[in-house]
Amino acid sequence: MNLAERLKELRTKKKLSQTKLSELIGLHYTMIGRYERGECRPTSDVLRKLAAVLEVSTDFLVEGSTEEAAKDHIHDRELMRQFKQVQDLDHHDKDVIKTLIDAFLAKRQIQKIVK
Repeated sequence: MNLAERLKELRTKKKLSQTKLSELIGLHYTMIGRYERGECRPTSDVLRKLAAVLEVSTDFLVEGSTEEAAKDHIHDRELMRQFKQVQDLDHHDKDVIKTLIDAFLAKRQIQKIVK
């Protein structure tokens, strides 16, 4: 599901018309229709307002659930399996793994710059 589809679904679940939603966020109602048809994307400011009215995070509005976002972006099944296992670790262990990943990625960026 993309941003346009998620926006329409969330709006209809809240039983809001395009006109009412536009009034709540301070836009002309035609813009809501354009967002829902995928003709244009909301600015970050409008995205924050939409998320607040629809009671979701901006991340959810743009990417969907964490699971949806991960499936869209991670195609390596083994890596996905490992990330799911990491999710069950305690906070400290997760922080260690995140630090290791950050260090590795920083090293790669430095190597690219030096080349």
